[in-house]
Amino acid sequence: MDTIDDAVMIADREWRACGVRRRDRTALAADLRLDLESAAADGVTPRQLIGDDLRGFARRLADEAGVRRAPHEYGRVIRTALTGAVLGGCAGAVVLMIAYPLMVRLVDLPRGFRVPLLLAVLLYYGTAAGLAAGGAVVAVRLRLRDLPGVRRTANAMLVLVPLAGVVVTPVVMRFARSTGYSTAPLVVAAEAGLVVAAVAGAVALARRWSMRGHDGRRAPAAV
Repeated sequence: MDTIDDAVMIADREWRACGVRRRDRTALAADLRLDLESAAADGVTPRQLIGDDLRGFARRLADEAGVRRAPHEYGRVIRTALTGAVLGGCAGAVVLMIAYPLMVRLVDLPRGFRVPLLLAVLLYYGTAAGLAAGGAVVAVRLRLRDLPGVRRTANAMLVLVPLAGVVVTPVVMRFARSTGYSTAPLVVAAEAGLVVAAVAGAVALARRWSMRGHDGRRAPAAV
């Protein structure tokens, strides 16, 4: 925070993390820059004028200006994550369809050799779940880059979405086994519903965790 540009940049990051809209951030940054430039003309540095707690100063400045803050937008984040998860899952299915014949030819399994059913099912569901989780994280990170706190949300999803996949995969596998691995539409829909519920819950939890303290009552974590 030794220069005016550094101070304005840090303040803008804090306003963005707190959900301050872009138009208001621009106005606040312009006012802050004018004040800092005026102080600099008198030989006062940003640190001397503001102190060490620039983030706290930025939050107080936003509160005093009465600017509106964007909501957490759980619905938008969950919809984007689910879209990415579906695309990632579809990519996983394509990868499996392409990779399986190639692996069989490369390994040259003896005639009559059969891969254990549990291993085959675990490979199928595990690969699909992994790519689905990756698709969810990438979709949120890229499509919602202007959303406050999206970086922290995506980072939290890197942990929580795979964890949800680990939890829900054996549940889905047990359910599939109980139906004899049926491909009936209702069975497939039920399996998909379990996965969707797990991913949506993980994403909502990630969003809530990443935006904690951004109501102005507690100091948020660094961006």
